[in-house]
Amino acid sequence: MIDPTPMWDFDDPAASEQRFRAEAEAGDPDDRLVLMTQVARALGLQEKYDEGHAVLDELSPTGDEVASRIVLERGRLFRSGGRPEEARAQFDAAAQTAAAAGLDALRVDALHMVALVADPADRLVRHEEALAVARASSDQRARDWDASLLNNIGMAHADAGDFVAALASFEEALAARERIGDVTRTRPARWMVAWALRNLGRTDEALARQQELKAELDAAGLTDPHVDEELALLEGGPV
Repeated sequence: MIDPTPMWDFDDPAASEQRFRAEAEAGDPDDRLVLMTQVARALGLQEKYDEGHAVLDELSPTGDEVASRIVLERGRLFRSGGRPEEARAQFDAAAQTAAAAGLDALRVDALHMVALVADPADRLVRHEEALAVARASSDQRARDWDASLLNNIGMAHADAGDFVAALASFEEALAARERIGDVTRTRPARWMVAWALRNLGRTDEALARQQELKAELDAAGLTDPHVDEELALLEGGPV
């Protein structure tokens, strides 16, 4: 069954929606169902929650993967629409269905969403549970979830004021991003390491890392306001 992940541009959900619709029209029936779940997700990212739910309402699952994806995307719509308790039930159901079917990547995706709607006191444990499942999998798509999960673990530590633990997690997340090899996702991971270093008072190291990022962005003709803000803080200029 088709993997929709490479088709996503999360910076442009409207374009992603149109891409998924076009591919769904051309795909076989099972692939169409998968792709339409991503149409619903793209609508949610545009805050068109009712439209997203309507798309999912029209889908009839033909197997465990589609069934898991439908409830997973419904959960995301609920979460983005400010209904976390309803979202949690959907994420739990998606994780259970995916686990029973041996769909590790979908299971980890659902578990990572469970963690995001968990009570703050439980969030770190939930992130770590999802990470354990990812690392135990033989499916590389599931294993590659470690980068996102380690970043989320780092943020949980940072939210608790433990930047020593946060830095360790962000460094692991960066190593995972470098292994995966997507430079567009690696740069934010490098930023997170530098951000943690600044919060630990290691400003010289943080400055050097942000300057490296700035030089790379300039060479590529790109800008990143988050890099600029950190440089302003570190260099003592206006933010």
